[in-house]
Amino acid sequence: MKRFFSLENPVVRVLIKLFDCIALTVFWAISSLPVITVGAASTALYATIYHHVRLGNDYLWSTYLTAFRSNFKRSTLSWLPLMFMQIFLVFDVLWLRALIKNGEPLGPVYGIMLVLLCVSFVWGIFLFAYCARFNGRVRDMIRISFYLMMAHPLRTIGILLIVLTAVGIMLMVPGLAIILPSAAVWAASYPVEQIFLKHMSPEDAARTVEEQQNPDD
Repeated sequence: MKRFFSLENPVVRVLIKLFDCIALTVFWAISSLPVITVGAASTALYATIYHHVRLGNDYLWSTYLTAFRSNFKRSTLSWLPLMFMQIFLVFDVLWLRALIKNGEPLGPVYGIMLVLLCVSFVWGIFLFAYCARFNGRVRDMIRISFYLMMAHPLRTIGILLIVLTAVGIMLMVPGLAIILPSAAVWAASYPVEQIFLKHMSPEDAARTVEEQQNPDD
């Protein structure tokens, strides 16, 4: 029995990770309620996924709270233009969909706007991941995160598929919304970190690889 509840037991380790994802989803959802804080909440979510869930550093709540506070200003300022862009795209998609239902031949335009909306969500993942992992000015974070997304189209498509899969599952099984946002960020962090590695200095890349290969948990 003691062996079953040991932290070395793979089943126990999986259950702990699942609990972490549930707790993080709750933290993220509550932190995002004012809407304007979505950027800070998403940055804290990625930081906690990477540093605590993946690497086993520090405690869940303290990691999240520290990342939320320390990145609040720049992640919020970088979120605002993305937020207005996404609001514009969502309204456009809904408006075009209504027109198509009324017989307007706007299918290609609707498709383009839908793709742009999906791209904006993936850009958000790159943006908040970059904010969580690196320092920099707001305009530099926006510019570099967009460049990284466009420079690695195959991995970007993979991240988009992760997001769409998570959304599709939540639509079919709404109860899984308690865990899938964090789980999707966890899954997306692997291709994102691979992209980051390609743009680090050799010393930083070697240190990061060693850190990822030898987590504390």
